[in-house]
Amino acid sequence: MKNKSLVSISDYTRDEILRILELAAFYEANPNQPELKEKVVASLFFEPSTRTRLSFETAINRLGARVIGFTDSSSSSTTKGETLKDTIKMVSNYADLIVMRHPLEGSARYASEQSRVPIINAGDGANQHPTQTLLDLYSIQKTQGTLENLTVFMVGDLKYGRTVHSLLMALSHFNPVFHFVAPKELEMPCEYKAFLRERGIEFYEQKEMNNLEQADILYMTRVQKERFSDPMEYERVKNAYVLRNAMLEKTKENMKVLHPLPRVNEIHTDVDSSEKAYYFQQAENGVYTRMAIISAIMGIK
Repeated sequence: MKNKSLVSISDYTRDEILRILELAAFYEANPNQPELKEKVVASLFFEPSTRTRLSFETAINRLGARVIGFTDSSSSSTTKGETLKDTIKMVSNYADLIVMRHPLEGSARYASEQSRVPIINAGDGANQHPTQTLLDLYSIQKTQGTLENLTVFMVGDLKYGRTVHSLLMALSHFNPVFHFVAPKELEMPCEYKAFLRERGIEFYEQKEMNNLEQADILYMTRVQKERFSDPMEYERVKNAYVLRNAMLEKTKENMKVLHPLPRVNEIHTDVDSSEKAYYFQQAENGVYTRMAIISAIMGIK
């Protein structure tokens, strides 16, 4: 994994994924490891972010490296017409590693082809979010004791939700069963269903949020207003699913509710007090997982 960009979760093999999770457990037990004190990491966020950006910057600081970059494209030379190619070529002269979020699908792959240093994709439009996937896998492994043979419900925006796209691909290594819960406008794209069929992975599609007693993991997502060009379409689907605490009564004892956050209305605050709510711990796991990813790419032994 040394000096290897992380653009898509498919860039990592099953063994490499498990190695990242092993490293994440080490960093959770030993969170301050200044192993990169001579390094500089560029954090380029062309799109707003709270959890991803702050957890990356926390991970970088806990590893002892320094952070440069910007938190909004409006504070970069993009506003002057600079191309992504030129930005990446320039920044790769200054840093040992680049973490990038960008609204265009495919931008991370393109950046990795232009950069002299590794690129970590912190989200490229509706395409992929591989570091979120790795922290999701770490959260699932911690709460279920395994990644194998789990039943995973994915609920909400499955069309534009890059987190579910990446998670689906990663879990395909571990013989899951999927239940996709979405309105017609936000169904899982055909290419991801074809991906599962090619691998013989069982999945079901449903419009209603029922049969939750079968779930080991309930993965909720928000309907992303910023992905809609038609405001009326967003209004039709924005509150399609709202999880309430009462809906968890018959679910498995060890079932956990995950969410990449931020939430809007899709998880009612009465779920927060449930032992099955895990989304805030999930966000914390992002620090340790991103420490693991950075250290693997930078070749820390």
